[in-house]
Amino acid sequence: MQSKNHFLLIDFLKVFAALLIILHHLSSYGQLAEDARLFLPGVMTWLFEYGRYAVQIFLVMGGYLAAQSLTRTNDVKNPRTALKLIFNRYLRLFAPYVVALLVTIFCAWVARFWVQDEYVGESETLGQFLAHLFFLQGILGLDSISAGAWYVAIDWQLYAVLAIMLGMFPNFRSLIWVSTILIVASLLYFNRLSAYENYFIYFIGAYGLGVLAQLAKNYSDPTVNRLARILIVIIGLIIIASSFHHLWIRNILAYFVAIALIIWGGRAYKDQKHAKMHNFVLSILWGSRRSYCAFLLHFSFILIANAIYIASGLSLKNNGLIALGLMLATLVFSWIAANYLYRFIEVPTRHLKL
Repeated sequence: MQSKNHFLLIDFLKVFAALLIILHHLSSYGQLAEDARLFLPGVMTWLFEYGRYAVQIFLVMGGYLAAQSLTRTNDVKNPRTALKLIFNRYLRLFAPYVVALLVTIFCAWVARFWVQDEYVGESETLGQFLAHLFFLQGILGLDSISAGAWYVAIDWQLYAVLAIMLGMFPNFRSLIWVSTILIVASLLYFNRLSAYENYFIYFIGAYGLGVLAQLAKNYSDPTVNRLARILIVIIGLIIIASSFHHLWIRNILAYFVAIALIIWGGRAYKDQKHAKMHNFVLSILWGSRRSYCAFLLHFSFILIANAIYIASGLSLKNNGLIALGLMLATLVFSWIAANYLYRFIEVPTRHLKL
C-alpha cells in the first residue's frame, strides 16, 4: 500500500471535500435539485449554501502538498528549475482534465435535446475550448465548460506563484514573511471582491495557510518551523478579530484545516493496526487517488442525469424520492467513471514531464 507516502488525514480530506463539492453541485443544478429540495429541504438547502466551502479544504491541502513537493526539490532556486516544475505541474493536470472536458462537451450536447436551463450553456466554441486548454477561460471572461474547470486553472496559478516565490527569495524566512502579507491581504480584502476570483490573489489566503502549515510542521530548519508557527497564530488572531466585523466561515474553515494538518497531518496508514480500520483506510486511499478525476467528471453525470429525468417524464411527477435516487446514482457513476479515468489516463500520463 506504500503507507509511508500516504497520510490518513490528507487522504480523508481529499475524499470528503470531493464528495461534498459533488453533492453541492447536485443540489445546485437542474430539475433534480429542485425536486430533491422539496423532499429534503433542510439537507438540500444546507448543501447548496455551505457545500461550496469544500473548496477551502482543497486549497489548504493544495498549498500544503505543493510546499511539501517544492521544498524537497533540488536546485529550486534556479529559474530554469522553477519553470520546469511549473510546466510539469501543467502536464500533470492536463491529460485527465482534457478528457473530462471532452466528456462534458459530449454530455452537454446530449442534454441540450431536453434541458434548456442556463447551467447547460450554449454550444462550446473552438476558442472557448482552446482557452480551457491553457487555463485562461476565467481571465478571458468565457463561460466554463464544466463546473470544476475553474479550480484546475486556479490550482495551477497558485502552484506557479509558489514556485516563482521559492526561486525569488534568498531564504525561507523571507518567503514566509511575504506569504503572510499575501495571506492576510487575500483573507481580508481580495477574497471578498468577486472582481479577483479568476486570479490567484483571491485564493492565496487559504492556499498560503497550507504552505505555512507544511513549513511549520515538516521543514528541517527549526527557525523556519518556529517562525511559521508564530505567524500562523498571528493570522488566526487576525481572522478572529475580523470576525467581529463580519463572520467569514470560509476563512475560519481554512484556518482549522491548516491547524489540523499541523497536528495530525503526519499520521501514516502504517499506524493503523486493526483489520476493520485497515479496510477503512484502504477505501479512503482508493477514493483519495481518484478524487481529482471524480471532481473533473461529476458535472457530466449531472447533465446526463437531468436529461434522463426530463426525457423519461419522471420530472412531471415531482417525486423527490426518485430525484434523490437519480442523484445517488449520479454520485456512484461519477466515482466509477473516475476509476477508469484514473487508471487509463491519469496514471499512464504521469511520466509526461520535462
